[in-house]
Amino acid sequence: MHTLWITDAFTNTPLKGNPAGVCIFDEFPADEWMQGVASDLGFSNSAFLKKLGHNHYQIRWFTPHSEAPLCGHASIASLHVLVEEGLVAKNSTITLESLSGQLTVTQSDNWYTLNFPLYPIQPRELTAQMRAVLNHEPVFTGFAHNILIMEFADEGVLYDLQPDLEALKKIDCRALAATAPGKEYDFLSRYFAPKVGINEDPVCASAHCRLIPYWSEKLGKQEMMAYQASKRGGVLKCKNLGNRVLISGEAVTVFKGKIADNQLSELKHVA
Repeated sequence: MHTLWITDAFTNTPLKGNPAGVCIFDEFPADEWMQGVASDLGFSNSAFLKKLGHNHYQIRWFTPHSEAPLCGHASIASLHVLVEEGLVAKNSTITLESLSGQLTVTQSDNWYTLNFPLYPIQPRELTAQMRAVLNHEPVFTGFAHNILIMEFADEGVLYDLQPDLEALKKIDCRALAATAPGKEYDFLSRYFAPKVGINEDPVCASAHCRLIPYWSEKLGKQEMMAYQASKRGGVLKCKNLGNRVLISGEAVTVFKGKIADNQLSELKHVA
């Protein structure tokens, strides 16, 4: 039996933000078991942690289809669980060993801050294949570390996007991050990754590793507030450090329970 938490990140309201499953182990179980949990939960990512030492953990993230190289919201969900369960002290800095290298997560005043890599965006020509994905024309197209980036004229256009997910799967990229300037927030975004089993991610922190430097330069601001305009929605505090980015969000746990291999399919309905 293992303990599973389901925690919503980038929100302080249950059933908003981005949900993630979180499990903590002394030793990782088989990859197939972790992939099975992530697949049955059906969230965009679930996190699995192994304690290495004081405030030091190894973290692995799984989408419903595969292991992910980086996931911010599941990292925030993980730190929230560690703090909530008293496994680390409040206002701590936690070191995470991951496929994307060593990461740090800190907690202060109910906000959890990720120190993540920065990925600059390189402009690309809008191809007919890219144009076929969306029902609106972007004002900018680029790539950053295997993510297709498209900026649109305003947030109304962003909300109205209806991407052809099958057409998106044919493009050589992991996902599409669509973005636009905001009114209440500095910028907004939506994130589509059907190739890895995520039709639309409620809130994607790793996309902001690309969007923060882009909007920082465009707006002439180092610190910004961002909103992911998905159905669930989520708020992110953003800071451009020049060679890294800080991404902050709140979190709330909505479920805690014990699971065994033959109980996974029931969990999805309970949660």
